[in-house]
Amino acid sequence: MRRSIELIKNRSDIGAGTRGSDLGIDAIEIAAINKGSLFFKKYPFVDVQTRNDSVYEHELNPYGKHIKQVYQQCKQVASIVEDSILKGKFPLVFSGDHSSAIGTISGIKAALPDKRLGVIWIDAHADIHSPYTTPSGNLHGMPIAAVLQEDNLLCGINEVDNHTQTYWEKLKQVGTAQAKLIAEDLVYFGVRDTEEPEDMLIERLGIKN
Repeated sequence: MRRSIELIKNRSDIGAGTRGSDLGIDAIEIAAINKGSLFFKKYPFVDVQTRNDSVYEHELNPYGKHIKQVYQQCKQVASIVEDSILKGKFPLVFSGDHSSAIGTISGIKAALPDKRLGVIWIDAHADIHSPYTTPSGNLHGMPIAAVLQEDNLLCGINEVDNHTQTYWEKLKQVGTAQAKLIAEDLVYFGVRDTEEPEDMLIERLGIKN
């Protein structure tokens, strides 16, 4: 059955270490208009409410920066993606930073709980850190670990505070309580800039690149 596309615009960049990726969606749309494309006018869309103003708050969680807001954002995205699929639509998600992938993948799994999902991750980075292994604390480096529900404690280097632990557990359970993905259904393409904890986990799980 052919599904009608529904655009989901998630202008969030709070999972990144620097600001600006939230501007990408509008930049793409403006470029399309300038090229004479009617793509963004042709399909219905949903604008996702963002929490980007949280970047002005004093950050107290070095291993999970803005983790509460990232959780709230991903939960909202997951709900919208799930609803789109259940309406018979094909959700095409445009997002800012990579932490939003937690919401997208979790929403698909919530709508199709009995299906195995496959993910092709096209990136220079593996994004398979957890709060226990992250060198930066930025959530955009953790979406794959979240959907795999993988803490990688064997390679843990950080003493994670209770607030971060609580919201990391919540992030791993966005959409559904179980893992959204198993490692054998994940393929990396172009990954080349990783840290040692990621390398060890990728090898242990047998993830292809």
